[in-house]
Amino acid sequence: MSDRSANLALPYLAAAQAQKHVTHNEAIRRLDAFAQLVLESVTTPAPPAVPPEGARWFVPAGASGAFAGRSGQIAAHEAGAFDFLVPGQGFLAFIRDERRLAVFDGTAWVSPLAASAHGAAISARVLEEDVVLAGATVTTGFLMPDRAIVLGVSSRTVTAITGATSYDCGIAGEPSKFGGSLGIAAGATNAGVIGPSALYAATPVRLTANGGTFTGGVVRLAAHLLLCPVPRA
Repeated sequence: MSDRSANLALPYLAAAQAQKHVTHNEAIRRLDAFAQLVLESVTTPAPPAVPPEGARWFVPAGASGAFAGRSGQIAAHEAGAFDFLVPGQGFLAFIRDERRLAVFDGTAWVSPLAASAHGAAISARVLEEDVVLAGATVTTGFLMPDRAIVLGVSSRTVTAITGATSYDCGIAGEPSKFGGSLGIAAGATNAGVIGPSALYAATPVRLTANGGTFTGGVVRLAAHLLLCPVPRA
């Protein structure tokens, strides 16, 4: 009989074992690291100077510092030190810096919607930004990725807009692609769904003032996308 469990490799207590608390505590640490898995990042090459207690990272290739030589493992920080654990195929995690769910396929973290044996996938993504308005037009800091399929861009007026009577939401060349003559009052919203539209260059969302120029206001924008990662070599 193995001295560890089959799936999470939790150590078993042995009959008449001395210092049972050591084995028990190791099992608790491993379970705490794996259960309800939230990864700070799957691309960060080294931990911060002061890692938060309980924080976990997936260590990418080429890692350095405390992560050096640990690529493909989960680094779990507890009690001032890192435990390095091997994830199993099928583990599900929330990746905090990308704000998405992902499944570990044995090599990489891929979309939970659908993925091939070599990581080709259908991946959903939402990009969000609070846009401060000034001038005739404003573009987002985020770019909708090249080869993304855009399902829509939704908006919420967080702070009342001044200087314009309404605004359009779109992209260069199609200023009202996601909505035209949108409301300037705080709380106004628009679900700017479209027939799915492919992009062939990284593209910002553009807001255009109507009836004047923007002199104030904040609009929260969210771009709703599908991505199609290609298979790995």
